[in-house]
Amino acid sequence: MAVVGHVEWVQFARVEHVPRAGEVVHASDTFEEPAGGGAVAAVQLARLAGESVLITELGEDDHGRRSRGRLGELGVEVRASAVESPTRRAVTLVDEHGERTITTFGKRLQPRGEVGALWGAIEGLDAIYFTAGDPAALRRARQAARVLVASPRARDALGHGVALDALVLSGEDEIEQRAAGAAQEEAALVVFTEGERGGSYRTRSGETGRWSAVAPPGERVDSYGCGDSFAAGLTFGLGVGLDIAAALVLAARCGATCLTGRGPYERQLLAREL
Repeated sequence: MAVVGHVEWVQFARVEHVPRAGEVVHASDTFEEPAGGGAVAAVQLARLAGESVLITELGEDDHGRRSRGRLGELGVEVRASAVESPTRRAVTLVDEHGERTITTFGKRLQPRGEVGALWGAIEGLDAIYFTAGDPAALRRARQAARVLVASPRARDALGHGVALDALVLSGEDEIEQRAAGAAQEEAALVVFTEGERGGSYRTRSGETGRWSAVAPPGERVDSYGCGDSFAAGLTFGLGVGLDIAAALVLAARCGATCLTGRGPYERQLLAREL
């Protein structure tokens, strides 16, 4: 299984609350990880499938090199084109309720379909999750995988007639809903997450349904990465042939498990827990 998407070098910090305008707050428990939607989903897929590939773009800088190394430690084969632009950075504040707030710095780097070296031997995959790339990259992903799941964060790659097996987005995020646009018509399944309320889905044939949230297997710690872990779980489930209901239960378990860890990687659902 693979992810086509973006990576951000993220500095995490815990705060009592997100600062209001003009306020100064003290941060504690600071640490750094390569994260962003592509990286988090790739690690979750690796933990479910035993390994995964991440096709991305990284800067020729220290953050890019550290991202490759750290993701490799987490079981991800990173295939990245190197560019002179710096690897995108972000700061994530996690408040006392475990809710995260993110600020990004710099433009998002994303893989391009024209860079042939990224796509060698990427074929016959069970599933790909797509979070970022150009339209050519989305077409490459469609050719390479039996199941293609996308996020509306893929932006301009969507809406060009490439069929999606699933589109997963937040039902509470107006930006994602607008970005989904015409891609909703190109997806066989559209999944709307609603956090602690579970979520809903609809299929191209007109079937609709809901699923319930799964209780976290521990104390709520950090919501960063929950949505990306959910999407990876859905991708894995559809890729191994689960029906929609079973794939959504698995996805919900992935999101709930991630909620109980510090940062995106301390606690993700493992294959032995299935």
